[in-house]
Amino acid sequence: MATILTVHPQNPQQRTIEQICQQLRQGAVMLYPTDTVYGIGCDLHSKEGVARVRQIKQLSSDKPLTFLCSSLSNIAHYAVVDDNAYRLMKSLIPGPYTFILPATKLVPKIVMNPKRKTTGIRVPDHKICQALLQTLGNPIISTSANWQQDEVYPTYLSKVELFDYFDKMVDLIVDDGLDLQYETSSVIDLSGETPILVRAGLGDVSHLALEND
Repeated sequence: MATILTVHPQNPQQRTIEQICQQLRQGAVMLYPTDTVYGIGCDLHSKEGVARVRQIKQLSSDKPLTFLCSSLSNIAHYAVVDDNAYRLMKSLIPGPYTFILPATKLVPKIVMNPKRKTTGIRVPDHKICQALLQTLGNPIISTSANWQQDEVYPTYLSKVELFDYFDKMVDLIVDDGLDLQYETSSVIDLSGETPILVRAGLGDVSHLALEND
């Protein structure tokens, strides 16, 4: 049964943030709010945590996982960022955008795409996420917990149902006291010569010159 921790959405209590990070360092998996949907996450460098996240989402080992970084300069440690990618990302982050980039050696192999050697990275515009990232000192895995009950006629879980569904799968549930957001991030592939829109989501891409996937 997961421990539910209530964190203020605008002024996260540092003591609670430190409590969460201490458990993440020990391999804990959490259900937590982001600037898009609730995510299932762990410390990027916790092999145990990453394996459990994959198990919860039923993701194969060759399916890359997205993770959160605290800033654009932090992204540069984990991805190869050329001048064009830098300018585009600088104009969009922090916000609801996921960027696919060539991974550096700091990205664990269990997280990246094994064939393309790419990784998905976000910089969230979200105070709880940023507090966790700053305190933990490592990126945090972020895979969507936006569970659909019916793929043909999707009806999304309420917050109570979401918490109940994942209660026995995760160690921690972070409750920000706000209503759920059901729209995911916009995904932009910056691993090639031309930026490609992989998925249109919450992030506005109408002003960008992007090719469609």
